[in-house]
Amino acid sequence: MNTENELLSALELLEKEKGISREVLLDAIRQSLIQACKTQYQKNEVDNVVVDISPENNSFQVYADKTVVEQVEDELTQISLVDARMKDPHYELGDIVRVDIQSRNFGRIVTQTAKNVILQRIREEERRSLYRHYYEKEHEVLTGTVLRYVNNNISVNLGKVEAMLNEKEMIRTKTKDENGRDVMSVESFYPGQRIKVYVMEVKDTPRGPRIMLSRTHPELVKRLFENEVSQISDGTVQIRGIAREAGSRTKMAVYSRDPGIDPVGACVGKNGARVDAVVEELGGEKIDIINWDENPALMIENALSPAQVIYVMADPDEKTAQVVVPDRQLSLAIGKEGQNARLAARLTGFKIDIKSETQARESGDLLEYESDYYDEYDDEEYADEYGEEYTDDYAYGDEGYDENGYAYENGEYYGQEAYDQQPVDDNGAVYDELPADDTASNSEEDLSAAAVDPQGQE
Repeated sequence: MNTENELLSALELLEKEKGISREVLLDAIRQSLIQACKTQYQKNEVDNVVVDISPENNSFQVYADKTVVEQVEDELTQISLVDARMKDPHYELGDIVRVDIQSRNFGRIVTQTAKNVILQRIREEERRSLYRHYYEKEHEVLTGTVLRYVNNNISVNLGKVEAMLNEKEMIRTKTKDENGRDVMSVESFYPGQRIKVYVMEVKDTPRGPRIMLSRTHPELVKRLFENEVSQISDGTVQIRGIAREAGSRTKMAVYSRDPGIDPVGACVGKNGARVDAVVEELGGEKIDIINWDENPALMIENALSPAQVIYVMADPDEKTAQVVVPDRQLSLAIGKEGQNARLAARLTGFKIDIKSETQARESGDLLEYESDYYDEYDDEEYADEYGEEYTDDYAYGDEGYDENGYAYENGEYYGQEAYDQQPVDDNGAVYDELPADDTASNSEEDLSAAAVDPQGQE
């Protein structure tokens, strides 16, 4: 095999391995040979040099267009009349003669220069190719392999490049230390573990693409559901909003363009298979899936589920809402450490003011309310009317609510329920009935109204 064939065969291999187009590689050869001519003839410009590459024949040829003169002063650009007529007797002074340049005869330094030009061009194009490839993956979820820890950050292999997952973009969960105090712990990985990451941004740098990853971004949840739920990927079911506190809880509002398809059921899947796959990937993060509604009041009511809501007055212009809930549902509506109300505010974009029925009556906010509300909407009838929407079927994790609307997590009650100190077993089941005076601790000092804006400020 001659030199030309070896070179072009090598370029074909580079095209496959590096993903660089054949045209770019051939242009790199062309530029390297022109640079070699500049070096060989010590010229800054060689406008008369022509490089002819034939991909079909795996060959290339270098020519110089020379002007016929009586006396040659520049070997690269001129040729004597005698030498020209040796090629063709019809040449006259001033004619242009195309003369072969034997690149094989170039010296070692010239050859090395040409090689460096090719390599530099290949590196630049490889960098551009990688950037274009991953730029198209921006705002998508990729599966990577954990390589190693770099301080508290993680180096992740995405296939063609390495990216860094910063500690602040890892999921944090609340756990108990040896003294029983709440502490925040960062998720941990081992080398070789495959994880899903969200590509926040891809930047082009001289050292290659810089890819910023995240596992806390709300869009990660959205993309994971798109991968799991076919109705979302084909556009039948739409995710209209997501509010997330990574590692703890996510609220997601969904809408179906097909009246015959239940959007919540589609996301949950048979026996919860679809949502369970997402929960597992997120390390057990709880996910509440609710129905999206264009009516702000109904949307806010859905967002506060599983709490029951008596009354919602929403102001779309001011983006504020007043919500009244039954007295025993106030802690449920607010949630542990205000999380339920905070996520509902973020999901709806409204500043939500939540009050119990008693507080609303005392403040005059609830002007008219049927005195027999509990007779008309007792627990059983409310479940019959709103059951699927307001039960805990769509809250996934280790948290739940008993038949009295009391919230517990990992076998312990919280909020108003913590004051009641009702014992439960490992499965969250109540041992005994609630004490008769179960509202003794529901004073304004212990459990007051909460106002939460979309930024989560109380």
